[in-house]
Amino acid sequence: MAAGDSQAGSLSQWAHRLAGAICLIASATVGAQTFSFNTGAPDGKMATASRPESPGKIEIESADDFNLSTPVTITHATFTGLLPAGAQLSDVNNVTVEIYRVFPLDSANPPDNRVPTRNNSPSDVAFLSRDSASSTLSFTMSVLSQNFTAANSVLNGINPKPNQNTLGEGPVSGQEVTFNVTFTSPIGLQPDHYFFIPQVGLNSGDFFWLSAPKPIVPPGTTFSPDLQSWIRNGDLDPDWLRIGTDIVGGTTPPTFNAVFSLTGTVPDATGTVFLLGVAICILVLVRSTLNNFALGRSSP
Repeated sequence: MAAGDSQAGSLSQWAHRLAGAICLIASATVGAQTFSFNTGAPDGKMATASRPESPGKIEIESADDFNLSTPVTITHATFTGLLPAGAQLSDVNNVTVEIYRVFPLDSANPPDNRVPTRNNSPSDVAFLSRDSASSTLSFTMSVLSQNFTAANSVLNGINPKPNQNTLGEGPVSGQEVTFNVTFTSPIGLQPDHYFFIPQVGLNSGDFFWLSAPKPIVPPGTTFSPDLQSWIRNGDLDPDWLRIGTDIVGGTTPPTFNAVFSLTGTVPDATGTVFLLGVAICILVLVRSTLNNFALGRSSP
């Protein structure tokens, strides 16, 4: 083998090793920041049904909001509510999580005027969803208390105007349970305002999602604007009602949040851009070195 060929081979090996080192540095350095959000613990004020459609039961969706200022990949969620007294955890046959954007996105506009307002409500249709039936999420459950009572509830009293102000259906009790959800198909979201909607299917009875303090208090994650929770059923669809302002009502209507948390990752864009810049500079240097070597070999 000629000396020049040997040198070229050495440079080629060096270039490959350098490229491998760049990949190793990138995989070790370019990570992601942790994202977390939560609304806090149950306050015992309200419990609202939230269930998928099933034989003999129309769908009910309860919604509470969160806001993102940066792209996020959500990998886990929790939510807390009531299962009927005496129910077994095995009675849960399906869990669904839906993400909605804020009206008028994904909606017919103007609305149909069957509810007092659509301002700040969830949109007409879901932006995306995950469910255990399709294996896009998995879940476990933890019983926090065998007997928890919420002072008011909403199950059947979800009506278009002028009959929306049903005041709620009174206290409801049951087992306080937290659902721990893993999204086997992670949820990627861009900066925007969203609503989180969990639904629980049961062999018998109904799941009630518990309320959280509004405004959010530490250690909950405060944000602005923090919208109140909304609800609808299959008969009201595509419209929504404010649980506090429209259904409970009163001279000074209450407003509610709901108990849930989200965790995931935020891509480290700054680190990625920096490393790409370093990689480009090094590769340019490698190419320049190889070109100079080639020119030197071709000179008389």
